[in-house]
Amino acid sequence: MPQLLVRGIQAEQMATISEPLLEELAALCGCGTDNFTIECLHTTGVFGGKVVESYPFIQVGWFERGQKTRDQFARIVTRHVQSLGIPEVEMVFIAFQKESYYANGKHY
Repeated sequence: MPQLLVRGIQAEQMATISEPLLEELAALCGCGTDNFTIECLHTTGVFGGKVVESYPFIQVGWFERGQKTRDQFARIVTRHVQSLGIPEVEMVFIAFQKESYYANGKHY
């Protein structure tokens, strides 16, 4: 159920890497590719009184899998994003708590 919220990267770009990216991430996390969601947010950056492009940033919401898996996940995502010619990308992981995550009104 890892959820990737992407900003500063065009949806069309993410679409080109989505299949191989999710295959690698699914293998790492031990789940199917259908457990993942990728959503590209349309944002507008503002800096110095001007409209600028948003910095490439990915927020990963998931159930914690440990530092080693988190590190590998970040490396996989970074490698795929950089293959698009994007030199830098930042990422943050938000760990969901099972008792606070609900599906259809029931917590996990």
